[in-house]
Amino acid sequence: MASPLGETSVSGMRFDTVLIANRGEIATRIQRACRDLGLKTVCICSEADREAPYGKTADSFVCIGPSSAAKSYLNQDAILLAARLTGAGAIHPGYGFLSENAAFAEAVEKAGLVFIGPDSRSIAIMGDKISAKRAMIAAGVPCVPGPDTALPDDPAAVEQIALEIGYPVIIKAAGGGGGRGMRVVPEAGLLHDAVTLTREEARQAFGSPALYMEKFLQHPRHIEIQVLCDHHGNAVWLGHRDCSMQRRHQKVVEEAPAPGIAPEIIGPVGAACVKACQQIGYRGVGTFEFLYEDEAFYFIEMNTRLQVEHPVTELTSGFDIVQEQIKAAQGIPLVMTQEDVTCEGHSFECRINAEDPESFMSSAGIITGLTLPEGEGIRVDTHIHAGYKVSPYYDSLIAKVIVHAPTRAQAMEKMREALADTCVEGISTNIPFLRALFEDRVFAQGETDIHYLEQWLKLRSKP
Repeated sequence: MASPLGETSVSGMRFDTVLIANRGEIATRIQRACRDLGLKTVCICSEADREAPYGKTADSFVCIGPSSAAKSYLNQDAILLAARLTGAGAIHPGYGFLSENAAFAEAVEKAGLVFIGPDSRSIAIMGDKISAKRAMIAAGVPCVPGPDTALPDDPAAVEQIALEIGYPVIIKAAGGGGGRGMRVVPEAGLLHDAVTLTREEARQAFGSPALYMEKFLQHPRHIEIQVLCDHHGNAVWLGHRDCSMQRRHQKVVEEAPAPGIAPEIIGPVGAACVKACQQIGYRGVGTFEFLYEDEAFYFIEMNTRLQVEHPVTELTSGFDIVQEQIKAAQGIPLVMTQEDVTCEGHSFECRINAEDPESFMSSAGIITGLTLPEGEGIRVDTHIHAGYKVSPYYDSLIAKVIVHAPTRAQAMEKMREALADTCVEGISTNIPFLRALFEDRVFAQGETDIHYLEQWLKLRSKP
């Protein structure tokens, strides 16, 4: 049900207009949720995105800078100025860009606007992997073996920590994310160089050389738990996803629920995630990411934003996560309890990227023809159309094809049909690669871990 315009939040803020501080398919998705809630939208763009279709349906469309993301979508001052000039009362960051930037969230708050997401303090806590791990341990969330402190500078002390954990270990940047700033160390002789290199990577990529160390699990799956929290201490978890199909730590295919995990195993973990959110005063949507091996869960990080793969949880849970995120920012209490959350059927999402299906090099250019799948149980989230110019400046994601069916096998077959009906002309895409993946027997049986896709690609590349 749509929330009334001008709903008063806990802090006394009112908003009837949302500035969408993002681009591409997620800008279109947020705009749809706002429209369904009766809210006006302001879309921003760079010079490269002036012809974006969501700009034509927004109440205001503002160009805030050049094509470079650093001078547009990452330009905090320009975004805040656009909000002030258009009368927007809230800013939705989407995913990527500034969505998990605690300083930006704080700047939005200080400007008297509503940041549609957790407050800056929660982002800071969960954005630092060390403080996040400490918070999870306090809430009883299972974590990967390893200390909840940063690695010391003393090489001998670092060596002792690795010995106590046991090789192989993984070195990670405390402020990292997106698969960057991490290095696996299989044996003691490689530890010093790995720490030195990762420190420099972390310094350059995240502005901090702080590292931490954990046990490296050999054959884990990547499992996520979606949470939704309001301003009033209420929180629920909306089932779980499997995001193990990854290439270079980047997700390619996601599904919900994660196959083969019994309710009695996942249930206590979901409850612990809810408890952790309540302890830190978290609000909005968030995702707890785990490694899962030998029927045990190990927390790795929390994403304090909307996820690319949120549609698979929407289709299985029946909740519009983006609308719920916006209503939480308005201060509206959750209308559902944990007993109301019943996930049904199975869902897959394929990320359609503008890239060569063999080399995975990005492909920019004009889409000369476009055919998208339709039918019951099929959803496509996209911003593209025939004649759309795919820019070389941003992420290669151009669409998401999502399916839902009563069983996993039926959902896989529906995705095969949907991919067969998907055609993007004028540029290269990863559609042929995805079609081949959904014919793979091991993937069809749900027996894959986070390393499987890389191994599968190596076998395919052999003559």
